Amino acid sequence: MSEEKSPVLLIVGGSGGIGSALARRLSTRGWRLTLAARDSERLQIVAAETGAETLLLDARDGAAVEAAVQSLLARHGRVDGVVNCAGSILLKPAHRITDAEFADTLAANLTTAFNLVRAASRVMMQQAGGGSIVLCSSVAARRGLVNHEAIAAAKAGVEGLALAAAASYARQGVRVNCVAPGLTRTGLTRTLTENETVAKISAALHPLGRLGEPAEIASAIAWLLDPEQSWVTGQVLGIDGGLGSIQARG
Repeated sequence: MSEEKSPVLLIVGGSGGIGSALARRLSTRGWRLTLAARDSERLQIVAAETGAETLLLDARDGAAVEAAVQSLLARHGRVDGVVNCAGSILLKPAHRITDAEFADTLAANLTTAFNLVRAASRVMMQQAGGGSIVLCSSVAARRGLVNHEAIAAAKAGVEGLALAAAASYARQGVRVNCVAPGLTRTGLTRTLTENETVAKISAALHPLGRLGEPAEIASAIAWLLDPEQSWVTGQVLGIDGGLGSIQARG
């Protein structure tokens, strides 16, 4: 595929477990990648593996996200896809969560997603072929899990955002979808997944009996980004070992 025809993609949170797995997958398929994150050192490591461009970005800042998307447009002439892998996790019951912790959780998960949808839709609705936006939710948005009040609220907001935006921009060919993982082995979840007792309990909760891997989530995101899925929009795809939809026999 010639560079002129290669699709252009921005991955926000591109230095994290899922974002970097997605970058590695798509770098072999000819995508022109830009990875954005707050951690310069980790960004450079992933860029060295994938040949991607990098951009220091705090996606909680709407103006900064707007500038990032516009910079891609200026360099490449179009923006075919954007993915928000930025996020955080806070596991506490509601009565123990401070105002600051709740605000931080919303900012890291919901505000970053909104900022990206707003900036990307402005570009994609004006270009031939539209584009694809993929957001990251969580199985906790659809299934009540102990101590997940803050993150569940934020991720439920992400899903509502995805569905509304999918409706708003469908006529312009802009597809908006969401993945909702179960517990996945990433740097963000290391304190959980590397605790043998916690990991064993969590794996048992998932009907398939194990935790997720970043490459599995990245595979689903890549599928949603692919122009071949041009009739897929407004979907929340559970990549969660069955946790969000079924109860396995004990």
